[in-house]
Amino acid sequence: MDKFLRLPQVAEMLGVSKSTVWLYAREGKLPKATKLSPRVSVWKESDVMALMEKASA
Repeated sequence: MDKFLRLPQVAEMLGVSKSTVWLYAREGKLPKATKLSPRVSVWKESDVMALMEKASA
């Protein structure tokens, strides 16, 4: 089962700001977040890892 990551965790893993995470999601570099509530969004850890692997290749 995939682990879910919140915005600060994703930003830290990618080494970017929180606004850059949203930019990546809008540009399609990172899949859109899953909304758990109006103020809580999460990403699957595997999606973030895939972006990191793609960036390092």
